[in-house]
Amino acid sequence: MTCEQRESRGDVIAVVTTVSYEESRLCELLQGVAELAVIPVEQVSGDDGVEIRIDTTISSSEACDDAKHISRAADDATVEPGAPDGIVVELRGPQPETLEALLERVRGDLVEADVPTVVAPWTGSEKLAATAVRVDADEYVPVEDVRDPTDRILESVSSRSTESSANVEYQHIIADELPDEAFVINEDGVYLETKMSRDSVALYTMSPEELTGKHVTDAFPDDEAKRLLSCIDRALETGEVQSIEYDAQTVDGIRRFEARVVPVDDRIDGERAVVWLARDITERAEREQELRSRRAELETLNRINAVVRRVIETLVEASTREAIEEAACEQLVASDLYSGAWIAEQSVDGDLAYRTDAGEAETYLERVREIDIEDERPVERVARTGDVETVNHVLENNSLPPALEDAACEDEVRAAIAVPIVHEDVTYGVLSVLASREDAFSESEQAGFELLGETMGFAIMAVRNRQLLFADSVIELEFRIDGGDSLSFDLSEKYDCTCSLEWAGTGADGRTYQFVNVDGISGETVLEAANAHESIEESRVIHDGSEQCTLELRLSESGVRTLANHGATLKDVTVTDGIGTCLIEVPQNADVREIAEALSVVYENTELVARRDVDRPIRTAAERRDRILDELTERQLTTLRLAYYGGFFDWPRESTGEEIAEMMDVSPPTMHQHLRKGLKTVLGEFFEEHGKSPADTD
Repeated sequence: MTCEQRESRGDVIAVVTTVSYEESRLCELLQGVAELAVIPVEQVSGDDGVEIRIDTTISSSEACDDAKHISRAADDATVEPGAPDGIVVELRGPQPETLEALLERVRGDLVEADVPTVVAPWTGSEKLAATAVRVDADEYVPVEDVRDPTDRILESVSSRSTESSANVEYQHIIADELPDEAFVINEDGVYLETKMSRDSVALYTMSPEELTGKHVTDAFPDDEAKRLLSCIDRALETGEVQSIEYDAQTVDGIRRFEARVVPVDDRIDGERAVVWLARDITERAEREQELRSRRAELETLNRINAVVRRVIETLVEASTREAIEEAACEQLVASDLYSGAWIAEQSVDGDLAYRTDAGEAETYLERVREIDIEDERPVERVARTGDVETVNHVLENNSLPPALEDAACEDEVRAAIAVPIVHEDVTYGVLSVLASREDAFSESEQAGFELLGETMGFAIMAVRNRQLLFADSVIELEFRIDGGDSLSFDLSEKYDCTCSLEWAGTGADGRTYQFVNVDGISGETVLEAANAHESIEESRVIHDGSEQCTLELRLSESGVRTLANHGATLKDVTVTDGIGTCLIEVPQNADVREIAEALSVVYENTELVARRDVDRPIRTAAERRDRILDELTERQLTTLRLAYYGGFFDWPRESTGEEIAEMMDVSPPTMHQHLRKGLKTVLGEFFEEHGKSPADTD
């Protein structure tokens, strides 16, 4: 507010102060923005209470425009009744008894009762605010506690001086301690006085006038009223200010309030009473509740992540699928977050088989294994779709059969989640977890369990492949394939050639590669057919002869990874005259039906024609070394030794190819020829079927 805006008011304010004009903080604040009539008072304490003596010396402030001093003093000066636009009571400290006596004297002897009154202590207090409410002050402005006390004072005086008393529906006090509602309530719980802000009045169907004379039980339910009455009793018994939070029913629903309950020193109509100062804290309470909920959710999520992390760490050390599944279930229920966990898998014929379980929800786990449900179970649906499913508030949504609902009540099961145990396109089973928390499985928690399901799937796949890799004996399955849509079948039918698989696998980029030998056709013809085939993304000729070639193919889809995820290794595929022969190795404990089902996804017309137990020869490191030395020529071995010890294979290289060739006294091309053939012999021991390399020897 500018000085010009303040000046335009033309207000005359009587400042009633317990300090001198020179000490008055209000006179300093109001000087120049209104004409002041300063009324010094003196407090005298006696046997009959506080007595107020008024000094009739009156001073006016300096005007804002010309700073003209118009103060005056006269022993016989008086304030004409009704002359000031407002009265401002200045108190040096929080003195409720002084305020009450002072206002009674001023209103009785100096001014009309309807003149707006502002209580302006230097510092505020709850008791002083309560007294201001009780003595019908229009405004309460602690000078040191508000940002701009001058504006607050002038607005209160101006609003009352420009409106007739008939237009003022509600008197209100806006104190920092109490902005919304104020009541005087006696010791029996009866409202003696009621004041509310305009916003608060609009919240209720009962007006402040109607509430006055009512009992607390008329405004609140019995239980809440009992709490409020107990708070009033505590304030009166202890003589101390009490605090309480409570809910009130309004036209906008339930709102939260915070109250300060201040005991009144003097009796009212012979009864003890309190001033009830209330603030609407609904928005603050909602924010606090949201923060508490977020904090609790974050703490729970951290605990969940810790459990999932421990489970994953355990999976790394597990050596069998059974160990993986048991560890997952036991680790989950070891915390107090989950009451039960079990794992089931769906067989090829669609039957649901339970593999393992753990937890205190024994009745539920037993019933879920035995119950016969005509509709598709959630576990079966998760196994079919591969999607996570959750159910919160299981006892409220009526989704359980009666037998399971009874078991859920007995074991206090309130939420459940079903997670597919999956790796790439293979589902190994479904992990189901129970919790006693109503809203246990939030989106964040679901994401954690989805990661756990994928980790378990990867671990199971890795265990299967490890078992196959280090097994002393395996099962070799031979399948007949009658026709197919792959490039090999198309070539054999069209050109009467034979196609055989050299190697198939996945590169570092996740793409599937195959190396295929083709007998009976040139590389140019094969490359042209490969580039036109829809299953081939890229192709190139590795070796080309007149009637034989080798191709590298990058496929958009391949059954190699599918078989690997089932713990099988594709050893050979040969296609002649449109008929294929496929050899697959699987561990001794493999489910042959599962492997056959997986292969049928790759090739439609498959038939298992042979099953053979194959013992793998056990070779020691020394035996492998001797085999390699037998196959290497003297030149190849010398080249490998010079290159190895000379740092040719280091990065950066310690010796160049030319330097190695110089040590051998041969040309660089000759050195590289010996080096490549020697490396091929060494690598062939590991990659070729019988440990031999097709390398030429010198």
